[in-house]
Amino acid sequence: MPSPTHADHTAAQPPDIGAVDALISQARQLRTRVDAVMRDGDTAGDPQLRWQRALCDLAVHQLDDLGTHLGQLRDGLDPADLPPDSLLLLDVPLQPTGPDAAAVGALGRAGSAQWDLLTDGAQWSDELYRIFGRSPEDGPLTLDELPSWLFAEDQAVLTEMVTGCLVDGRPIDGEFRIVRADGSVRTVHMVGEPVLGADGGTESMWAVLRDVSDLRRSQRTLRETRESLQRQRQIAQTERRMAVELQEAVLPPWRGAQRFPLDGGPTTMDLAAHYLPSATSALIGGDWYDAMQLPDGASLLTVGDLTGHGVTATSGMAMLLGALRGMAVAGLQPGPLMGCLNELLDTSPQPALGSALCCRYDPATRELHWSQAGHPAPLLFRNGTGRSLDPPDGVLLGATSGAQYTQAREQLVPGDLLVLHTDGLAPRRSVVDMPDTEGGGHRLLAMAPLFAAAGTAQDCVRLVAEEFGTPDREDDACVLIARIL
Repeated sequence: MPSPTHADHTAAQPPDIGAVDALISQARQLRTRVDAVMRDGDTAGDPQLRWQRALCDLAVHQLDDLGTHLGQLRDGLDPADLPPDSLLLLDVPLQPTGPDAAAVGALGRAGSAQWDLLTDGAQWSDELYRIFGRSPEDGPLTLDELPSWLFAEDQAVLTEMVTGCLVDGRPIDGEFRIVRADGSVRTVHMVGEPVLGADGGTESMWAVLRDVSDLRRSQRTLRETRESLQRQRQIAQTERRMAVELQEAVLPPWRGAQRFPLDGGPTTMDLAAHYLPSATSALIGGDWYDAMQLPDGASLLTVGDLTGHGVTATSGMAMLLGALRGMAVAGLQPGPLMGCLNELLDTSPQPALGSALCCRYDPATRELHWSQAGHPAPLLFRNGTGRSLDPPDGVLLGATSGAQYTQAREQLVPGDLLVLHTDGLAPRRSVVDMPDTEGGGHRLLAMAPLFAAAGTAQDCVRLVAEEFGTPDREDDACVLIARIL
């Protein structure tokens, strides 16, 4: 609406109707494209999706406002069809523009008003009556009556704007909340200017008032979802840091290569291990590996995986690995030890499932005794070929109370290579006609010639890291390699 800053102000030339129609068409097309970016769906559990939805909703509201105002501009361009006084009153209803015309009309319609200071009269457009939920028969509100419709804390804002306009000639630009007769609350944005008489004094005040309730609601939603997303990210970063610190504190203090025995004498076992983080998840899982020398001269080798990610998984892993170490030091054999771990997890206040592999190697006899709980069996490489050891019976840890775990025995010889790994080593979708418990076992067995040519267990671990350290690995994993000397 043009600003009548002076009573005899010459009106500017109106814009071309064709140009306005072109803008309206472009606004509709853009609104359709924005609306298609994020279709309706369940975003309740994802802060990122809620934030994206709020952004799209806000963009749609703003484009609806743009289309509404362009429509009002177009509808008021032909002065021949309107009384002269109505040029100040944008009260021509919005023409239907498609399926969303009703929503557009309700979102951001602008009404106009002019208050005459000489006669104390007022003129309101039909749309302004609709914004205030007021009937034209009731007449417009005067400047003295208008503050009574506002929130108490917003009345001072309106008073300051009106006083500045009438006394100092300043333009009006501000927002306030009104309470309509039905009790509903609307947020109104008001812009306007004083109308000056021939002597330069203020004769009246004109204003355009726009209902921005839905727009402000969308902006609040956007702000709240953005803040929620930021909090979720901070929580996730904190949880990841805690999980990493806990994992580093629990896994073996040695990194890279290790040789047993540690107290001198001929070396009987060359060891190396590696943790491969997930390529697609920011959270740390419950995978573990460990190798330790026991008081009777035997060696403990173990790998395992507890379901879940984050602090819950790593803390559960820490509990299991600590118990496993203690029972192995106390002399429990792999089978009974696995049964105790199952009872520990079954009675844990945080229900979880886990798979585990526990091996006890006696360097004096070169015998390997081992047990498993729903876990891939060790891979034995000898003379350039590899095979998976036949697994004894054993269900997942925590799956059932009182489960019994048997153990197997394998005679090893110098030069043998044992590979223990968790089942997240390879993406499951790449394994064809293979039981889930084998995971990347077939790919590891195919590496037998490479292992035979490798000089140390550490060299073998590097080969595994190169083969499986790919972007398509969906889960974290551990690999522990022992060469018998």
